[in-house]
Amino acid sequence: MVPVRLVVVDDHALFRAGLIGLLNDMPEFKVIGEAANGKDAVEVIRQAKPDIVLMDVNMPQMSGVEAVEALLPGEPCKIIMLTISRQEEDLFGAIAAGAEGYLLKNAEPEELRKAILQVAAGKSVLAPEVTQPVMRAVLNVGVQAGDKGISKREIDVLDALAKGLTTAQIAAHLFVSENTIKTHIRHILEKLDASNRAEAVSKANQLGLIHQE
Repeated sequence: MVPVRLVVVDDHALFRAGLIGLLNDMPEFKVIGEAANGKDAVEVIRQAKPDIVLMDVNMPQMSGVEAVEALLPGEPCKIIMLTISRQEEDLFGAIAAGAEGYLLKNAEPEELRKAILQVAAGKSVLAPEVTQPVMRAVLNVGVQAGDKGISKREIDVLDALAKGLTTAQIAAHLFVSENTIKTHIRHILEKLDASNRAEAVSKANQLGLIHQE
């Protein structure tokens, strides 16, 4: 099997050296270059032409996100951000710039190995710790894409569903018929792309539409 060719970019020399040693001990990989900042990384990557780059986010001279933006128009390599940052600004900046992966430095070696192989196979990867803001953003787009979004009355229905009320109880509480409540619930499921009431409540809670106790 031809090893995946890697470049490692991180401004902390000890971490960079340790990561390179770890990766070179894995038969699937071969580290062919390294850099301590985004500016140097651009030159190293253009010369080495790796398959995948492991890139820190916050670095001197040029950040990892800026380096990705500088590289992608002319370089075929794939980028995995490997960082301690859980800031949504860094996460979404990296994704918008074109990074295929976003992992945290507390990842286990096997998790990192699998992630690199997934990206090499054309897939994207996200650390479990940062999937929630991405899901929230996707859901927000879905809601905003609806013709009317979620109405005030539908929020009232979602609040009632979150409290465990039945259709009859919600109808009595809102002084409308049960059929009206069923219609609201059907619209809610469609707008939130939810398959049932529990999923709708969960998504609404993630979006901040309601505040579930």
